[in-house]
Amino acid sequence: MYKLFAEKACTHLYLFKNLAQNPKFWIILCVDVALLALSHLLANAIRFELALSNQLLRQSLALLPLLLLVKIPSFYIFGLYRGMWRYTSLNDIINILIVSLFSSSLLISLLLFGNRFAGFSRSVFILDCLFTFCFITWHRVAIRYIYQRYGNGDGFLAPNMPAEKKRLLLIGSGDAAEKVLREISENTLLPYMPVGLVDEDPTKIGMKLHGVPVVGCVEDLNNHVLRTHAQEILIATVAGNREQMRRFVTLCQQTQLPFKVLPNMGELLNGQVSVKGIRDISYKDLLGRDEVRLDQDKIGGYLTDKTILITGAGGSIGSELCRQSLRFAPGLIILLDSSEENLYNVQMELRHEYENVKTLAVLGKVQDLRLIDSVFRQHHPSVVFHTAAYKHVPLVERNPWQAVYNNIFATQLLMEASILHGVERFVLVSTDKAVRPTNVMGASKRVTELLMLAYSRHCWDGTFSPAWLRAQQDADACAHEPCPMPTSHRTRFMGVRFGNVLGSSGSVIPLFKRQIEKGGPVTVTHPDVTRYFMSAEEAAQLILQTGSMGEGGEIFILKMGDPIKIDQMARELIRLTGRQPDREIEIRYVGLRAGEKLYEELITEGEGICDTDHEKIMVLCSEAAIACTILSSQLELLAQHAHDLDSANIKKVLQAIVPEYHPDYSIGTTPNLAQYTQAPN
Repeated sequence: MYKLFAEKACTHLYLFKNLAQNPKFWIILCVDVALLALSHLLANAIRFELALSNQLLRQSLALLPLLLLVKIPSFYIFGLYRGMWRYTSLNDIINILIVSLFSSSLLISLLLFGNRFAGFSRSVFILDCLFTFCFITWHRVAIRYIYQRYGNGDGFLAPNMPAEKKRLLLIGSGDAAEKVLREISENTLLPYMPVGLVDEDPTKIGMKLHGVPVVGCVEDLNNHVLRTHAQEILIATVAGNREQMRRFVTLCQQTQLPFKVLPNMGELLNGQVSVKGIRDISYKDLLGRDEVRLDQDKIGGYLTDKTILITGAGGSIGSELCRQSLRFAPGLIILLDSSEENLYNVQMELRHEYENVKTLAVLGKVQDLRLIDSVFRQHHPSVVFHTAAYKHVPLVERNPWQAVYNNIFATQLLMEASILHGVERFVLVSTDKAVRPTNVMGASKRVTELLMLAYSRHCWDGTFSPAWLRAQQDADACAHEPCPMPTSHRTRFMGVRFGNVLGSSGSVIPLFKRQIEKGGPVTVTHPDVTRYFMSAEEAAQLILQTGSMGEGGEIFILKMGDPIKIDQMARELIRLTGRQPDREIEIRYVGLRAGEKLYEELITEGEGICDTDHEKIMVLCSEAAIACTILSSQLELLAQHAHDLDSANIKKVLQAIVPEYHPDYSIGTTPNLAQYTQAPN
């Protein structure tokens, strides 16, 4: 007890020593002493109706030292002199109320114990408590106001404000706008001066938010810009759908003023909205996708404290899976990628932006038997997210053997490794191009779906493990001879099928942006081509959710919303830069590329689709599994044709495995030099 008391005393002594070296502390202390004395004298004056006799005045002054000896130490103990009063908040005001009541109660107790209040009026001390709270609160609020109005605190009142502030008009008057206005009011260094708010709700007109008025409805945005002399517009609201955001953007473009947008809904809900997050609007904002609802408990149940292997970790989906998985505190994340640059970038991002992250970066290819065997033997992953694949349709179409090696055989090897080493869950990331494929990439991904079904627990018999044998032959020998494949296993295999990801390396948006920056033309394959789109964040979140839902052998379908015309996307991206399509930036139609089709599908003929408990996830109802023995002979033929770089026969075997695949035999029939040097479409 004594030791604890001594430690606390030493701590307070140390803190006081530091405070005593700060001249601002003594200024605030002197002002507090004056305000406490004023509070006490004013309480006496009001109690006795300003008729203070000499005796009452002497009595009040005699009590003043005791009052200060009680209240000043109380203020110190409750931390009133350790706060940064330029940031006074509601919690600080509540603390002042508590210490005012405490110190007054302590003073009353001392007087009651000493002389039972002889000669003192009890109401004086009630009034004194009230005035103490009011004066001390006023003092702190005044400090905050002075700092906000005249300086940033470098020195006591050193002015350091931007020479010129932009007059800012905000669209929205909800939570996001409130956070922005509060931050602008607290930080005088920000180059913005809010001049008004516009909203879709006409009943809010005339109201004020942090002193900034709601000047009208958003439909009259141009008039409000002229009235307020605004110089920039901020979309400080979370649009519910793409039509709403497009309307906001159109209205902003009509004003010919620069306009920006806040971060997404997820950041708003997490309290991360900041003026620092203000950015130019992107096409992702125009999608207007609803926030993803996740069952945190189910996802955490299979990820928390587990070792996770993510292949293709440097890609758009793989890297986002890394970020999203960290929310559930895994024990270790193994990052596997064949691209040194991509792997390094994602590893550095995770290390620098996320605390206490355990990661292991593995540089190599998924089809490397020695590497895969070593990773599984040393680290025993419980969950595998397989995102590594070649996905660029024209390139894969001209190099189909790479789809065989990287998309099919690598996936097969990884599945067998998962069975052999007791992986709990294996999630295969597929694509909508696997549905009625017209290209090698889509056909190869459909084969991986069939492999996933063949390796599922209810189909597995232990006799089908060609990937190990094939890889061993290619590598001469494995560092460790694999154990015989078990006749049964516990691994839950499942696939996830979805469309295009905005901003990925194979996405059209980065290409369109580069073309717009150069002044055009923007190349579109066909005026009627449509695609499904979603953000990498949404896709990764839903992949994590499907991992918690699968029992083994399911192919999940993510709801992508309505398909979007690529031509429309190109035109909207041009408008976002403040230019007009066809007039300032040419749109040129170049024709469909090798293996492409006008539209993508999420299910093929004969596939039944069912809803799940999640509103954005569906599942194929009756997906018949192909026999392992049938696949085995066909895959051996694929291996032989891939070894010979025989494009035509590769496509024939793929068509035999995937009957709905209709290959184009005119592309990549021989691996000659002309094929590799042909100009891309």
